[in-house]
Amino acid sequence: MEKRKLRVGQAITPDVFEELTDEQLARLLPRQYREYFPGKDFCNDGYFYLHDGTAWSFYKGGFLDE
Repeated sequence: MEKRKLRVGQAITPDVFEELTDEQLARLLPRQYREYFPGKDFCNDGYFYLHDGTAWSFYKGGFLDE
């Protein structure tokens, strides 16, 4: 993988998702949602659910329902 700067809200591909660590993936999340990130092993298909039932997608770089 080529080095590129990870930015909040940046969409990534499934291949990049597999290559990144939990710490690197957390950098893609807005700060207010980082505490809800369960780790990449618990992200079904590149997304996870927040406390309010919404789902954040790494592949979309935002909420699934937006």
